Amino acid sequence: MSSSETKSKRKRPPLWKILISIAALLIIFRIILPYVLLHYANKTLSSLNGYYGHIDDIDLNLYRGAYIIKEFYIDKLDSTSNQHVPLISSKSIDLSIEWKSLLYGRLVGELEIVNPVLRFTKDKAEPSAIQKDTTEFRKVIENSMPLKINYFKIVNGKLQFIDSTAQPKVDVAITNIQVLAENLSSVQDSTLLPATVIASADVYNGKLDFKMKMDPLAATPTFDMNAELKNTNLPELNDFLKAYAKFDVHAGTFGLYTEFASKNGKFVGYVKPVIKQLKVKGSEDRNDSFFNKLYETLVGAAGVVLKNSEEKQVATKIPIEGEYGDATLGTWYAILDVLRNAFVQALYPSIDHEITILSVDKVETEKEKGFFEMLFAKPDKKEKGKIDK
Repeated sequence: MSSSETKSKRKRPPLWKILISIAALLIIFRIILPYVLLHYANKTLSSLNGYYGHIDDIDLNLYRGAYIIKEFYIDKLDSTSNQHVPLISSKSIDLSIEWKSLLYGRLVGELEIVNPVLRFTKDKAEPSAIQKDTTEFRKVIENSMPLKINYFKIVNGKLQFIDSTAQPKVDVAITNIQVLAENLSSVQDSTLLPATVIASADVYNGKLDFKMKMDPLAATPTFDMNAELKNTNLPELNDFLKAYAKFDVHAGTFGLYTEFASKNGKFVGYVKPVIKQLKVKGSEDRNDSFFNKLYETLVGAAGVVLKNSEEKQVATKIPIEGEYGDATLGTWYAILDVLRNAFVQALYPSIDHEITILSVDKVETEKEKGFFEMLFAKPDKKEKGKIDK
């Protein structure tokens, strides 16, 4: 063996030293990576136009293919106060790979948000502004998660609306929001509406339940949904009613039942609000002005006239159908149902289960009936027995 070969053999480090060095580099990389991601995320959040966001910490779970964003928030510049006010916040956002989708040959992600709060103020209450706010949040998620989301979950969320300029100040909220959405990327594309969304929430002692099936990959909105809100306590919404309707209530519950379906750029459905045990004027109004007392008396009288004596409720059913950008609201049908509920039959406080994705293509024959034929029409058999006393 030559002397040069002997020297090169002596200079070569042992294999165990190489493996230790690689392991040390990986450990250092693992320790540094969360700080690099945190710095990048906060730099991105601070550069949002009209918004400012921050993240306290990021945890990595490499064995899950996941990372967790902790104590996240985005504030917005309020046009009314010209100050940054809270818009979106969350205790944690868990983004991970959905491993079971690999069995279907798809690489998609899961997203779980814990204790999120979404706040809207008066200047952001218009639909276009709300869409802009939620779009900014979606951009943050898309930048943080390169994979398409297939599974989405919200745990104990809150949706809040604040109007500090109103008299009295308005601060209303939907709380305890729970959302579970599955197959949003149509990994298992076996039906017309492969994705499902189920949600629930608390609304001032009332309960909201929401169910929807949809095709998230369709060119136009394609879905079949229904929702019902039961037993919301109206007196707890008095600040909202005083600010925008100029009256308050001392008793009563509110319910809302709706179904909608949409495809090929068209939609059809209805909204059915139901108010029970309504009492507008009471002893608490002694200090109100004369005109306010007169107004509340008229509102209360209208509620008495249009109240169904048997069910003790005020209700109507508003059919809505049309094309996106050209909706038709059935105002006269709403008035007709108010009269029918008051004098002929009560609207049953429940979902009617009459709208499906196939309803979009059907011709609405009900509109061809005359006024008295519709006014005195008998209730459907399927409605009988559904009265929620």
